[in-house]
Amino acid sequence: MRRNVRKNPTIVLVVVLLSSLSLPITLTGASVALPDIAADLQADLPAVQWVVNGYIAAFASFMLATGSLADMVGRRRVFGTGVSVFAAAGVLSALSWNVVVLDVLRVLAGIGGAAAAASSAAILASAFSGRARIRAFSFFGTALGVGLAFGPTVAGLLIEGFGWRAVFAGPAVVSIVVLCLVPSLPESREPGSRKVDWAGTATFTLALLLLIAGFVQGPAWDWSSPAVLGAFAGSLVLLVTFVVVERRQAQPMFDLGLLRNGRFIGISLAGAVIVSVPLPLIVYLPAYFTKVLDMSSGEAGVTLVLLTGLTLLLPPVAPLVTRIIPPQGVVVLAVALVGVGAAWLTVIEPGASVLSIAGPLLTIGAGFGIATGLIDGVAIGSVDPARAGTGAGMFNTVRLAIETIAIAVTGAVLATMTDGRLAEPGYTSGLHVVLWWMAGLSLALAAVLVRVLLSPFKAPVLSPAAADRDPAGPGRRPGWRAGTGRSTGNRSRRIP
Repeated sequence: MRRNVRKNPTIVLVVVLLSSLSLPITLTGASVALPDIAADLQADLPAVQWVVNGYIAAFASFMLATGSLADMVGRRRVFGTGVSVFAAAGVLSALSWNVVVLDVLRVLAGIGGAAAAASSAAILASAFSGRARIRAFSFFGTALGVGLAFGPTVAGLLIEGFGWRAVFAGPAVVSIVVLCLVPSLPESREPGSRKVDWAGTATFTLALLLLIAGFVQGPAWDWSSPAVLGAFAGSLVLLVTFVVVERRQAQPMFDLGLLRNGRFIGISLAGAVIVSVPLPLIVYLPAYFTKVLDMSSGEAGVTLVLLTGLTLLLPPVAPLVTRIIPPQGVVVLAVALVGVGAAWLTVIEPGASVLSIAGPLLTIGAGFGIATGLIDGVAIGSVDPARAGTGAGMFNTVRLAIETIAIAVTGAVLATMTDGRLAEPGYTSGLHVVLWWMAGLSLALAAVLVRVLLSPFKAPVLSPAAADRDPAGPGRRPGWRAGTGRSTGNRSRRIP
């Protein structure tokens, strides 16, 4: 790996942390601003939903591709390009006069955000080593937590003070500052790195976008309309095409062989469920708070801290919990907590007080927060170390994709039951339907995970012939590297 190590590590850390703060704030901020955007731009619900769905779908689809591109052409170059696109899209979003233009700009912002996020961790790794690297990544995780935890509050205050356009202008200004500091970053690349799987990226992205389009437009166009049915059918065809393409790729975007690893699949589904309960609520609860509970935008943002705040406080506690409960047990506990919290949140109704919903919001937030960071290490520890990079990419992409679908499905249910208005009558009933489905799926998965993740793990027993072929040699346990005195078997590794 070629590195330029003459850069100031402190500046590198500041640049990456500022960028990491902007990415979650623009998502949570847009969620709080949706009612104001709809009113100001005279847009219907499906059009406004794309402000959030377009951003997160593009972010999920391009993470792997931009990460591979960064390895090939340089992490600083891709980071700078991503921040530039994100900043430009943010400035233009703040100036948007039409909801369709705003939707397109949010998709571009998602692509830029994916490029920045995919390369920032590698930039930190190239600038720090040893204990300094551990501290740098802890700050990195904290910045993401702060952005997610306080994004709704910041957005609510910005909306009350300057209007919804400030939600996009604020992160854009921060990104412009970051862009000015990009020359201070070290450049690094992997000359022998894998090529970008453009065919896999294209088919996966289009399949995800068509699926989301079907859910978003279904309530407005009618679920049985040719356009909606065509979107679902096209998504299915593209998904099958994606699998065929990946099976024929020398360097695929997804290593489909990992689908035979039951533990990896279980942890991936757990990670998806843990984010697929709170994230749709972060998107749609602000509208309920303002339209049904008569809160201001600022009050709605502050109330959402009950749901998001623990993502900042609990990750440092997770290592202490693992001294009592194994990491896999913490994952199961997190899934159960978000399920119980979702069922409990069905107490929400017109006239509900903040105190009455504080318990369920904190319970969901506890499940979300205790698993943040920890579950990445558990997922990567379930695959062979030689496939850790591929496993990390698959885990994060699957998690983001299912999270995106969950937001779209939640919006579709609420739009159908409120006739596209996100208001009473129907909003409370629709929210209860969504919450019961979230609870049922979470608790069912938790029950399955008890068997999949907490059952004793047994290494495969090799036949005598296979043992002779094993690199460790006959008589040694599989995975033991001769002459090194250490095991090469699965090890838990935290991926920020």
